[in-house]
Amino acid sequence: MGLFSKKKTDEAPKRGTGKTVRVLCVCGSGTVSSTMIAVKMQERFEELGYRFESNEVNPGGVSVALMSGSYDFIAYTSPVEEEVDIPKINAVDFMTGFGEDEFMEEALKVLDELGK
Repeated sequence: MGLFSKKKTDEAPKRGTGKTVRVLCVCGSGTVSSTMIAVKMQERFEELGYRFESNEVNPGGVSVALMSGSYDFIAYTSPVEEEVDIPKINAVDFMTGFGEDEFMEEALKVLDELGK
């Protein structure tokens, strides 16, 4: 390949280019597990071309977070008992690494429904 040759790329355009995923991450204390899943999700969604934003709360903080922000879905490791207007996705298996693909499939389905 010459110095000015164009580099051939077989890479398909990324799915989420230019789109932002906003996730409310919920765990028992609102810090450790929710931050772990947020970091892991950020890596996975950025690989797909999305920008990623999250907020981490405990179950008691869900209603306040939903009033003060707009989210695409809730990813939780502690149950969210209250009724909410956005999808809730169990992230325990995603966090442990045993169900990452299943979690991402469910999350991407939600994003598809939202047109993202």
